[in-house]
Amino acid sequence: MNYQKHESAIVDAGAQIGEGSRVWHFVHVCGGAKIGKGVSLGQNVFVGNKVTIGDHCKIQNNVSVYDNVHLEEGVFCGPSMVFTNVYNPRSLIERKDQYLDTLVKKGATLGANCTIVCGVTIGEYAFIGAGAVVNKNVPAYALMVGVPAKQIGWMSEFGEQLDLPLTGNGQTKCQHTNTLYTLKDGVVTKG
Repeated sequence: MNYQKHESAIVDAGAQIGEGSRVWHFVHVCGGAKIGKGVSLGQNVFVGNKVTIGDHCKIQNNVSVYDNVHLEEGVFCGPSMVFTNVYNPRSLIERKDQYLDTLVKKGATLGANCTIVCGVTIGEYAFIGAGAVVNKNVPAYALMVGVPAKQIGWMSEFGEQLDLPLTGNGQTKCQHTNTLYTLKDGVVTKG
């Protein structure tokens, strides 16, 4: 075993967990899960069978990563945030064949207590504010807040709000890294 596992954690046979990852108290990782290197799974995290978690992700306490959720490298999942995998669940109706894929791209942050409704893609380095409810795709670098989530700005890879308009065109530099960001036709790119 090339990762750390607390004695109260359960890792089912077949689960793949990368080198240097940490599995804390009362975590349950199902046998089909694929977890990268240097990942931290906080207390009381659940990871389903049909889940991929990229290298260096941080899943904070009380998060359930259900089937058909895929996290790329460096995703941050804040405490008690929620993923869903069925759009219209009912206890009396079996809908496991209706799971929708959710993709969270590299470097995105999902704030504490936010909810990600299944079937969406969250772009690279997007930032979802605490308590927001995301029910549609989110562009790369977008800052989203509220219920339902609305875009209020753009974020740098460093995690600071960029001085760019919501729409149109513009350029700015991150104050911390001096990296240039360009907004062109509603899309932000680095450089």
